[in-house]
Amino acid sequence: MDKLASLLHTSPAVAWMAVKILIVFGGVMSLAAVWTWVERRGSAMIQDRIGPNRAALFGRWPILGLGQILADGIKFFFKEDLVPHDANKRLFWLAPFLAFVPALMGFAVIPFGRSFVSGGHTYHLALLDPGNGMGMLYPLAIGGMAVYGVLVAAWSSNNKWSILGGMRASAAMVSYEIGMSLAVITIFMTTGGYDPSEIITAQSHLPWAWNIVRQPLGFIVFFTCMFAETNRLPFDFAEGESEIVAGFNTEYGSMKFSLLALAEYSHLMTASALIATMYFGGWQVPFVREPGVLLSVAAFLGKMLFFAWVFVWIRWTLPRFRYDQLMHLGWKVMLPLSMANLVFHAWRMSQGH
Repeated sequence: MDKLASLLHTSPAVAWMAVKILIVFGGVMSLAAVWTWVERRGSAMIQDRIGPNRAALFGRWPILGLGQILADGIKFFFKEDLVPHDANKRLFWLAPFLAFVPALMGFAVIPFGRSFVSGGHTYHLALLDPGNGMGMLYPLAIGGMAVYGVLVAAWSSNNKWSILGGMRASAAMVSYEIGMSLAVITIFMTTGGYDPSEIITAQSHLPWAWNIVRQPLGFIVFFTCMFAETNRLPFDFAEGESEIVAGFNTEYGSMKFSLLALAEYSHLMTASALIATMYFGGWQVPFVREPGVLLSVAAFLGKMLFFAWVFVWIRWTLPRFRYDQLMHLGWKVMLPLSMANLVFHAWRMSQGH
């Protein structure tokens, strides 16, 4: 870290921000691309088949199919880019970016490691430093904006299946957002703040002090809502291949389709990071009071990738719900549970616990 600080001594704040932008955005995009391969290999394992095993990476490891990531990118880049004749062409082009940018930006406030001091400067391992005034409200707000990308893609396509997918996405968002927000507010209340660094510090290095132990009910609600937030099975109503062809994706191909897919996996990474931060101690290492910077980054990355794998696991294990079942679940199950969780912890705090 001293070598890094010496390279940045001329303008440490600006240079460190540039480094963090490369780490965060480059890391999330790279993991999202890799996770398309993990999804295919994971689904093959769960369904007792081989999966991609032909595309080699620079002539090596053909059995793993690691080159499938590169092959998919080349394929999408060279495919013909078609736009429906009756589509709104400007919005049709804009929609993938409206879906991708919020998915990527949601990671900005999440600390992916322990802050450190070097050369008289404090370096925070989060794109936006602690105390920026937004805290965990930012990823929740920016995540809710991702539905606009789905809606714009659905409407601009001028396709009945796309419109149905967009309507499902909007109806689902209204149903689960309130319950999810109440679960998060409970964490803010018990922590005494909504800055992610405060939430991580409050959980400490002891696993029984993590919010998964303190607030298991809130975790169940938040974890369930994350599947709807990321448009993943069993709540992928906006796509629903067996019901509405591919929903808002129906008319998309080439690089625009790949950008929509990358947005989904980027959102998955951000959702996994949020779960690790709010309920599993973030970068805290179990039973290690002050872990090294690299160890804290490895701990956070391990937790995040574990939950990213859980998303894959559940997708290929559970069947798709009907979208009215999610609305029933959101309004009549998760909302009452979130309110009960909030009231219970408010009562415990009033009793001095």
